[in-house]
Amino acid sequence: MRKIWMLTILLFTCLFYTSDVYAFTDSREAYEKTGKVIWEVNTKEKMVSITFDDGPHPLFTPQILDILAKYHAKATFFVVGNKVELYPDVLQRIKKEGHEIANHTNKHIYSRNLTSATLTAELEKTDKIIQQITGDKPTLYRPVGGLYNDVIINTAIKNGKMVILWSWHQDPEDWKKPGANKISRHITKSVQPGNIILLHDWIGSGGGKTSQTVKALESIMEFLSLNGYKCVTVSELLYQSSTITPSPFDPFQPKKD
Repeated sequence: MRKIWMLTILLFTCLFYTSDVYAFTDSREAYEKTGKVIWEVNTKEKMVSITFDDGPHPLFTPQILDILAKYHAKATFFVVGNKVELYPDVLQRIKKEGHEIANHTNKHIYSRNLTSATLTAELEKTDKIIQQITGDKPTLYRPVGGLYNDVIINTAIKNGKMVILWSWHQDPEDWKKPGANKISRHITKSVQPGNIILLHDWIGSGGGKTSQTVKALESIMEFLSLNGYKCVTVSELLYQSSTITPSPFDPFQPKKD
């Protein structure tokens, strides 16, 4: 009896101390109802948001900015704090040219076991770095690798952040270096109004793989322009629509027979 009692105490102790780590992950629909987690927006206007993660990069981010300027397009950059510290001039250019800057943590920690305290420190550090350079504090945040659960989402909300993910069918996995043509085709073949598109302006330890993304972007922008699409920041996209709709490409939605 004593052994059972001790095991019970041990179990509840473990649950108490790990509840912040092994957080419950709810359905996309449940999170969307809070209005604090966004995958895409419901709009009939031909507009999309192109987003770039993991930068800024000293070579490839400026090339991306050149292409965006060529097509009079705006984008949202989810930047990493420790890279911003290395290349503040690139961040300044992003802001100067009217693009949106968002928080993608400071050290880019990829873990489902991220604690609230660690994430808060990561968000605060990155906010401080960005604010020192641009004068603005980001309101948008994208979890590293798109990992989300109650701890990550609730911590972001407590820190005044809206969690931004992406349209599930608009991730060409450019980090795998599939080739510029495949990256471009993946996005253009199924683009829809209100999509949030995921790309990267820094891939790999040195960012060298990003050249394919840059090359693909030129083709993507040409397609969107020819087909009447306007590229806006995530905040502008949200402003244009107050209703969020689940994506038919959402893998967490039950499949129809």
